[in-house]
Amino acid sequence: MTEELVLFRQVKNGDHNSFRELYNRNVSPLYRFMAQFTNDKDQLEDWVQRAFIKSYENINSFDGISLFATWLFKIALNEMRMDYRKAGRTPQTSFIEEEHAAQEEDGEFVWDQVMKIWLNEIDEIKRSVFILYEVEGYSHAEIALMLNLKESTSRTILTRTKHWLKQKWNEEYCNDKQR
Repeated sequence: MTEELVLFRQVKNGDHNSFRELYNRNVSPLYRFMAQFTNDKDQLEDWVQRAFIKSYENINSFDGISLFATWLFKIALNEMRMDYRKAGRTPQTSFIEEEHAAQEEDGEFVWDQVMKIWLNEIDEIKRSVFILYEVEGYSHAEIALMLNLKESTSRTILTRTKHWLKQKWNEEYCNDKQR
């Protein structure tokens, strides 16, 4: 039995310290991921807080088959979608963390600050798949659970998004070098 599963059982039995442990393990990754959709720190903190509150309130509905983070991210994405639907807006990428920034390397496709801006041009699902896989390191199976997709759809979306980013990168950097 995994340590996370033990924590779930303890939370279901009313152990608040076990939930605090789940919170501590997942708050930074959730915050970092949801930050990709807003520049408003208050909104970001609200989504993260609401996701944890809803996960706690509904812990008995969690099956324990997937990771807690998978379920938590799905809750947070639903909170974000609900807010944006109410406001009649679409999420915007902010990328507050610079950990994954890189420079051009021998004409190879690399993570670049400008690519973060380009992600604003694609829809939420494509952006989410890309960020969850490339930035957060989730598997396609986990992403499929989070976003209610087939695993093969997650793979296809990622491939197409990477291809699109590479085309944008080639247009931007190859055209600059030829000038």
